[in-house]
Amino acid sequence: MAAPGKHLPAAERRAEAVAAMVALAAEQNPGDITTSAIAQRMGLTQGALFRHFPNKDALLQSVMTWVARRLLDRVAKAVQGAASPLRALEAMFMAHVHFVMEHPGVPRILFGELQRREQTAAKQMVQTLIRHYGERLHLLLEQGKAGGELDSDLDTEAAATLFIGTIQGLVMQALLAGDVEQIRRDAPKVFTIYQRGIRSRS
Repeated sequence: MAAPGKHLPAAERRAEAVAAMVALAAEQNPGDITTSAIAQRMGLTQGALFRHFPNKDALLQSVMTWVARRLLDRVAKAVQGAASPLRALEAMFMAHVHFVMEHPGVPRILFGELQRREQTAAKQMVQTLIRHYGERLHLLLEQGKAGGELDSDLDTEAAATLFIGTIQGLVMQALLAGDVEQIRRDAPKVFTIYQRGIRSRS
């Protein structure tokens, strides 16, 4: 983070605000985070923050853009060169887990946005992220079925739902326990059980 009051280009200052929001979300309920708290974390006045984001919702949109780009890029790199669709699924699973461990505020923000009753721009971006993530997941599952590595009768939709839900469960348990490292310990064992349910029996 830049020294308080240091002049930065607008793009860097916006990126710093996103990082501050994600960091604060790891410490408290994202809904309770104020623009004043974000500005204070950045070493700025609230007025200086408003020069880059007119309100908290505008900042949340930037946070969602950052999350979508980083998570989807991380997943794409993880599956490159995987020996098989099942190994790619494992790489995708662990890449997602490690992303959450590095940025524990992110799932808090995502869950918070999805629980909002109104259809905000940030909520729409979360829904778009989930859709794109699901599309990549479905592709790997179908490739696994076509290649005979996964059960030919596998319900791809259900398998994708379980994949995402398993990660969400790991995250929620770790957040409730206040121990992010719990995800690292449990993820490999949990994926082993998941893959037993989807792989081909032949």
